[in-house]
Amino acid sequence: MLNHDQAGLPADFFRAWNQGLHPDLYEIENRALDRAGHVWAALVRLAPWEGRILLDLGCGTGFWLPRYAELAASVIGVEPDPELLAAARSRPGGASVLHGSAEHIPLPDNSVDVVHARFAYFFPSPQNDCSAGLAEVLRVLRPGGSLVVIDNDQNDGEFADLLDAANAAAGQGDGGYIAAWWKERGASTTPVTSSWTFDRPEDLAGVLRMEFPDGTGAGWVARNPGRTRLSYGYALHHLSKGEPNRR
Repeated sequence: MLNHDQAGLPADFFRAWNQGLHPDLYEIENRALDRAGHVWAALVRLAPWEGRILLDLGCGTGFWLPRYAELAASVIGVEPDPELLAAARSRPGGASVLHGSAEHIPLPDNSVDVVHARFAYFFPSPQNDCSAGLAEVLRVLRPGGSLVVIDNDQNDGEFADLLDAANAAAGQGDGGYIAAWWKERGASTTPVTSSWTFDRPEDLAGVLRMEFPDGTGAGWVARNPGRTRLSYGYALHHLSKGEPNRR
């Protein structure tokens, strides 16, 4: 069960500055992500989910739930922000959407085959220990199941340059520390180069202003008028749950 505070939210909950405060803009951002399909192909290769049970951890408004449902036997979304649940539940595809968090997944032990976390919870740093969420994911994964965390590659692409200019590592963790954290836990990290591609320059401008409220995004837009695309590097952290020992 979730440990709730007096406001009815998990005690460790904080609302995301992007999707939580600007769900319409975040919808535009999701539509711009990886239109060439490089990340999607890597996800399928690392942890195929056809005919399996997939959990989208931190599913937000549920943008990716219908696409997962095209192949999965069933899809479950878990989201800590109660204001996003209705949108996620309204998506087509028949996913079950539950209120929960990485540290409090409302599912039984050994109940899912694949867990995806897109820019959600797993931002390890010396000040942010993500071990509780990882332990909870491993609890609900079946033996042989996989966790894939979709993260930013802080060294590749124009978006990485923006992260560096905004000192995003101070809040989201240093890329070197993150890679080492996952390696110490037996995970592999796969870099994928892709892009954001928007239909209109004003959409890209709006999303960058949302993602970089310190003004870094606005500065980039001023230097790059009329752009609808920027290069984007992803880091996919993949961890498999071992099969039980058999004697």
